Amino acid sequence: MKSITIAIDGFSSTGKSTVAKQIAKHLGYVYVDSGAMYRAVTYYAMQHGFIDNNHFNIEGLVENLKAIIISFKFNKDVGFAEVYLNGVNIEDDIRTLEVSSFVSKVAEISEVRQKLVEQQQQFGKDGGVVMDGRDIGTVVFPNAELKLFMTASAETRAERRYSELIERGNTVTYEDVLQNVQERDYIDSNREDSPLTKAKDAIQIDNSNMSLQEQFDKILQLAKATLEKTV
Repeated sequence: MKSITIAIDGFSSTGKSTVAKQIAKHLGYVYVDSGAMYRAVTYYAMQHGFIDNNHFNIEGLVENLKAIIISFKFNKDVGFAEVYLNGVNIEDDIRTLEVSSFVSKVAEISEVRQKLVEQQQQFGKDGGVVMDGRDIGTVVFPNAELKLFMTASAETRAERRYSELIERGNTVTYEDVLQNVQERDYIDSNREDSPLTKAKDAIQIDNSNMSLQEQFDKILQLAKATLEKTV
């Protein structure tokens, strides 16, 4: 049976990565977390003093993009591929609220997007891939056989993100998380280069009131139906 490309776009904290990992594992496909790649660049910018609460040295970051090498290595203990920056595992480091507060600003930079989009297209050039992000169905894989657009209310997404951060041991407030979600929504949707938007042929899924199992079952059904059409 032919392998297809599944592109999952949507707002932050809609559970894109969770369901993408599940679907990829079930189908035996490669999973690529494009958001983790932007987080990795953001983490690099923070570590090298290019961005903080008071300034953003865009030129400095762009000049150093060649020094940023992002890779994924499968960790059998957790069941998915973790992100590495220049050979160092940064999977936990990039999931903080601090990184979240800067990532949309970094993702606005055209040079950053160009570098990562090229790498993402290489990951999926042979099909058999599930990739989630903001512009997968519109820019990275405009010809993907299955495109999904995930959405949920900002409050629901903030509650999910807050619980996730608390579980990881982060000290945060729900109010700060909600503000971060709303700010990222605005920046992601209004940036000049590849703004977050629903592809015309994408299927929208509002999972505000869906369980993880219901979401998985729905998307798996869509994937199987798409596969049958490609035979």
